[in-house]
Formats: sequence, C-alpha cells, structure tokens
Amino acid sequence: MPALVALTGRLVRLEPLAPHHVLGLAAAGTGDRDAYAYTPVPHGVDEAADYVAQAVAAHAAGTGLAFAIVSARDDRVLGSTRFTRFDYWQGPMVWPMVHGIPAGDPLLATPDAAEIGNTWLSPHARGAGINLESKLLMLTHAFEVWRVRRIAMRADMRNMRSRMAIERLGATSDGVRRAHSRGFDGEVRSTAFYSILDEEWPAVRATIGRELDGGPQLLNA
Repeated sequence: MPALVALTGRLVRLEPLAPHHVLGLAAAGTGDRDAYAYTPVPHGVDEAADYVAQAVAAHAAGTGLAFAIVSARDDRVLGSTRFTRFDYWQGPMVWPMVHGIPAGDPLLATPDAAEIGNTWLSPHARGAGINLESKLLMLTHAFEVWRVRRIAMRADMRNMRSRMAIERLGATSDGVRRAHSRGFDGEVRSTAFYSILDEEWPAVRATIGRELDGGPQLLNA
C-alpha cells in the first residue's frame, strides 16, 4: 500500500489525515453548507472524528490515502483531499481481475494508477491557489515518486465548477457514465470521468506552474 507521506508546498502542507486534525476539520466544514452540495464534508466534531476514522481505516486496508490540507502560513486546517482507487499492474496475470491488491509485499508496493478525489475546502480558502497547489503536490508525488501511468479524476455531471476546473487543468475527458450512482444529495447522478497520463504530465505540470506564478487560478472549486 502507498506509505504515509506529508507533501509541502509554498501555500499548504498535505498531512496524512489523523485524529489531531479533527477539530480543524470541524472548523473548516462550518459556514455555507450549500457549497458542499456534491461532496461529503463533515459537519461538527463528531462527524469529523468519524471522517478521520474512516480515512485511517481505508489506509490500513490499502484503499486510500487521505490528507488534511493545512495552511503553511498559520497551520489552520483548510479542508481535505485524498488518493483512492489504487490499481497495481505488476506481477502475474490473474483472472478474474483483482483491483487494488498488489503482488508481493503490500507494504513495499506503489500503485500503477490511482484517483484523486473527495476534495473540499473551507469557503474562505477558495480562489487563492490552495486547491491548485494541492493538486500539484499530489500529481507530482504520483507521477514522479510512484511513477504511475494514470491519475483519474471524476465529478458529478451537475458540478460544473469542478468539471471546468479539471478540464482547464489539462485533464482529458474519458466521457460521462450516465445514471452512474447515487449522488451525495440522494439523486441518481451521472459522472464525468477524466484522466492524466504519464506522458501528459509535463505539460500539465507546466500549466499549473504558470498559474501558481501569477496567472488566473484554475482550480478554485
């Protein structure tokens, strides 16, 4: 499974989600709840504690690696994001396919593909490059440390803000899966899927770098 790691940028640190983040997460999740129509965000201390416990359990099971997004300026928790849906392509071919289970020692395995998702920010942290730098840190780790072949992203088809941000980042649309699942609001949702391949990463990295150096922010959802 992917090892716990902290990722540090100019604006934020991505720290593996842990119990000491509970109060910060609860504070970040206050405010306008309408901003979280499409993403599960803990509301209050109890929900934040359960959110962290589930994230810790997912890492122990090898199915996720969640982060607290922490301000580098004042150490305040601003939100959360995570890697999930790991695929491992090394080792012998087996049928039927088994996803998310590496060959050999799972503690030494790194994924060949993964997904970035479950990202949310406190409303006051949007539009300041926080999400953009968080994506840069995660994509850099995935492509340059893990050496993944693909990073996937997805969004509720109705969530135009997130979809436009992903598309402007340079991710390629893989299409829309109609009536894909039950949405966070209880409605049946269609899901837009996107991906970035390893050969596309240099161009995406350059785009993010230009934006962080002073251009208009791309990922402010």
